[in-house]
Amino acid sequence: MSKGPFYIGVDVGTGSARAALLDADGNILSESTHATRTWRSDADARIFEQSTDDIWARISQAVRDVLKILPEGTSGKDVKGIGFDATCSLAVINANGEPIEVTPEPEGSWKVGGAEGERRNIILWADHRAEEEAKKINSTGSMVLNYVGGTMSLEMEVPKMLWLSTRMPKQTFASAHFYDLPDYLTYRATGSRARSNCSLVCKCSYVPPGVGGSSTGWQHDFFNKIGLSSIANEDFERVGGIPGNGGLVLTAGQPLGSGLTKQAAQDLGLEEGTAVGSALIDAYAGWVGTVAAQAVNATTSEKEQDTGLAQSQHRLAAIAGTSTCHVVQSPQGIDVKGVWGPYKNAVFPGMWMNEGGQSSTGQLIDFIIDTHPAISTLKERATTNKSNLFTELHGILDTLQQKADLSHPSYLIRDLVLYPDLHGNRSPLADSGMRGLISGLALDRGVSDLAKKYYATLEAIALQTRHILAELNGKGHSITSLYMSGGHVKNAAFMQLLADVCQVPVLLPNSASASVVAGSAILGRFAAELREKGVLIDTQEQADKAAVDYRERLWELMTTMTKPGTFVYPRADDKLKALFDAKYKIFHEAIDVQRRWRKIVADAID
Repeated sequence: MSKGPFYIGVDVGTGSARAALLDADGNILSESTHATRTWRSDADARIFEQSTDDIWARISQAVRDVLKILPEGTSGKDVKGIGFDATCSLAVINANGEPIEVTPEPEGSWKVGGAEGERRNIILWADHRAEEEAKKINSTGSMVLNYVGGTMSLEMEVPKMLWLSTRMPKQTFASAHFYDLPDYLTYRATGSRARSNCSLVCKCSYVPPGVGGSSTGWQHDFFNKIGLSSIANEDFERVGGIPGNGGLVLTAGQPLGSGLTKQAAQDLGLEEGTAVGSALIDAYAGWVGTVAAQAVNATTSEKEQDTGLAQSQHRLAAIAGTSTCHVVQSPQGIDVKGVWGPYKNAVFPGMWMNEGGQSSTGQLIDFIIDTHPAISTLKERATTNKSNLFTELHGILDTLQQKADLSHPSYLIRDLVLYPDLHGNRSPLADSGMRGLISGLALDRGVSDLAKKYYATLEAIALQTRHILAELNGKGHSITSLYMSGGHVKNAAFMQLLADVCQVPVLLPNSASASVVAGSAILGRFAAELREKGVLIDTQEQADKAAVDYRERLWELMTTMTKPGTFVYPRADDKLKALFDAKYKIFHEAIDVQRRWRKIVADAID
């Protein structure tokens, strides 16, 4: 094992906190994951809440775990940098860092402080309580909407802040400081209130100076118009401040403050002062940890392509877990209606990102399986066979396919159609009111029917991915491959289905689970290198200069520390392609018919 230096990446997903220890070549030496707690409401299914205390405790456990395998003669002193990523969830604290609870009344009481680990001060990204607030924001016609695909999602931070502003006691709201969760983690680690370009531009209505006439990043007229003038009137101090005037906004991986505080270092088992890189939203960390990879089975022409930063514009990163995010970078800002962005400086200075997404993918698959009448039978089979549910489902599909003498499982469900937006559509429709549809139901409660519905769900997710890809390319992107990361990668049949439906090669990472956390470790190494070079980032001017001066180095680190992956290529099968083209047409008709039906009902009763 390497004697160092080492780097740690921390990833906070929807249900867990994970840490990984990497060496300078990008080898993952150890990983640890601990479940985080999510609170739901029996009275309101839209509510998803978490606790910063709980998440930090789980991070601390995970980091201490990965340090246990350090080779003899090394210690936490040999960890030179740490990076964080997290879901785009809203963390609420006061000026002293104490949690402020966000639970709606009558259950909640808007407490400040409270029992350690029980303080529910995070509104999770999946929380949909702010639907009316999002509608209000989207009715303003503000220029900020031009940089979120034309429609602000209720999953973003400003609608949630607006929701809190009308329900919290005025004095409590006036004391509240708001962080996108990745930035909260770097604040907890370093005490620095500097924010990341990624969190601000992607989730907080921040438009970088010089873009669209923006001068300070924050838009006073927008915040005043929607009813958050109290934040604007304080020069946006409670959301990070104006850059160069009380605020400091950093690009990915730039070092924060003096590194780990004494308390954070004790919590994590690391050295005080260890470099901490400016954080990324989890999807963007997944992009950092995947898109620089080469493919071991690439064709000669693919190997001859430019491998520099410009090549990233042809690679759509799909970070897939509970939900799926689709992230692509481009040299110019490209407007794609219903797709978030274009975001300038989200990762690389001077570059733009678009972000598509599906609010439920892994969550949807689990729901379809868990709510089927045959779930108990399926679990019994898995227990008997010492297997798992997915192995059993694909075994059932294989048997059905063989009995019917069919060349592909999609022929089993040729007339079964599932439309997947049970939790609303994030993109490219940007319609939180969309819901799921199923056509082709049979009077069948058995495991064969469960297997078919499961596969129809995979097919629906793939068709929606094709929809997002088509919208991106139709508006000016030039995407030729899909770079995967996350838990779905372990499902080989699903990955082949994605390639077949989308008709692009799909790159599978070297490690199915590690791409996101490896991306964060790269941020930690970048921060450590800048610190070692004596790069000072105390002012916005210094931050802006360093961002440009060292951006190619960040790409070099991505290339060095990202292990080669493997391409899954679309099958050369004209009949199968025709089937998926037909299903794609039906997919669009399902959108049209649902919207038409909603209008018929609205016209009748509203």
